[in-house]
Amino acid sequence: MDHVNHTQTQSFLLAGFTTTGTLRPLAFLGTLCIYLLTLAGNLFIIVLVRADSGLSTPMYFFISVLSFLELWYVTPTLLHTLLHGWSPISSAVCFVQLYIFHSLGMTECFLLGVMALDRYLAICRPLHYHTLMSRQVRLWLAGASWAAGFSAALVPAGLTATLPFCLKEVAHYFCDLAPLMQLACVDTSWHAQVYIAVIGIINVCNLLFILGLYGGILRAVLKLPSAASRAKAFSTCSSHMTVVALFFGSAFIVYVGPPESHPKGKDKLFALVYTFLTPFLNPIIYTLRNKEVREAVRRVTQRIRSLLKGP
Repeated sequence: MDHVNHTQTQSFLLAGFTTTGTLRPLAFLGTLCIYLLTLAGNLFIIVLVRADSGLSTPMYFFISVLSFLELWYVTPTLLHTLLHGWSPISSAVCFVQLYIFHSLGMTECFLLGVMALDRYLAICRPLHYHTLMSRQVRLWLAGASWAAGFSAALVPAGLTATLPFCLKEVAHYFCDLAPLMQLACVDTSWHAQVYIAVIGIINVCNLLFILGLYGGILRAVLKLPSAASRAKAFSTCSSHMTVVALFFGSAFIVYVGPPESHPKGKDKLFALVYTFLTPFLNPIIYTLRNKEVREAVRRVTQRIRSLLKGP
């Protein structure tokens, strides 16, 4: 499509979920509650891991890094859209939002792979685990995940920013690839192929890496002599596998296939999974029925009480 005669837009309007009447305040209050609980839950994990020495293990270090990442996923953009119906945003801010969002998503993808590696070493290489997962190695792996995620996201965000846009109404509550490409004045099939290649390769490779590690974990666990040991090993891995299923399931549904062919409603619905539901559920998944976390809460609570009582 020739875009020479089109006026390129300098700003966008986030349409989001255009609820009306009594549904709008109810949707706003419900989203606000999830937003606040998500912030509280992830901050709780970060503070607890830092405050209690019993959680100073590689596994809980990576869980706290994941919680820190989830804090940046949750933005009040949807709250503003639900309250006012429309949310104006400049093109520059929109592209920055697109870049940060995909950077966080790819960082989480790499981080979930690192967390699977941590579980593999803990179960399959227990004698060398603490040497292999030293503090320096943990910091390097976490930093490498962030660097790889923010580097990989430059490709889809940079290509999208170069497109000429003739329309300004984004049928979403944040700037994402598919709704933005539907506003372009030109054929975006080549861009779509690049997006699918970059995002698809990163997600598929990390998922295969995780599944391969869990295949090794399963073989090692089945060789354990006691049922109690097997149950404990499965328990420590089940939380991570639940998070992996939520993340990769929603990501593949949204990003597999040409972005311009995605139904608008489906994108918004499944985007809620990894922008609101997953950050909200992760603290619950990692702490529910976790004896070590309960013991850490008890120790920290006792310490706070003793400090409040004074000498």
